[in-house]
Amino acid sequence: MPDPGSFEDDDKPLSITDAELVRQTQEGRTEAFDELIERYKKKIYGLVYHMTGNPDDSNDLMFEIFEKAFFSIKNFKGNSSFSTWIYQISKNHVINYGKKRKNKVAISMNDLDTEALVNGEIAEFVSLDSTDRDVKIKELQKKLNEALAKLSEDHRIVVVMHDIEGMTSAEIGKVTKCSEGTVRSRLHYARQQLQTYLKEYLN
Repeated sequence: MPDPGSFEDDDKPLSITDAELVRQTQEGRTEAFDELIERYKKKIYGLVYHMTGNPDDSNDLMFEIFEKAFFSIKNFKGNSSFSTWIYQISKNHVINYGKKRKNKVAISMNDLDTEALVNGEIAEFVSLDSTDRDVKIKELQKKLNEALAKLSEDHRIVVVMHDIEGMTSAEIGKVTKCSEGTVRSRLHYARQQLQTYLKEYLN
């Protein structure tokens, strides 16, 4: 299998479609899969990292995901986009990893869309006017990680995909094989749970 290498990419303009690269890979042209890796390694690494919080394990998991995709691509029928397919593989792989690691996660406050998760009270708690803002953010991040770890895998994955990866409900629905309504419901529930836990921390 091709080596994913570094997870940084240059966001090069696409000169050939994913579907064509898949077809070429299925014909035995491994350089075509190299290009698919280049296109998706940053996104897959980001998803894995934000679900695990471990950069070393994330690199290993990313490699395992692309390895699994490479050896499974002959069975890819094109009923969904390649991006949906590789995200499905990633989701399942990370969930299995989480079960083994007892769902340990670590999310950066810089990466997370905190406005979507917390209310004005919490925003004020870590406001720029606070003299000990850095300490408070560190405390809040610890509690947020603990709260995320308490969510089910189904609820955590939608938070990561939507509020960190910036995916739409429709995109998440394709990956998780749920309706958009189910995705929005899970996202709403997950945010409520996080807000409740963080409010208890502030009180």
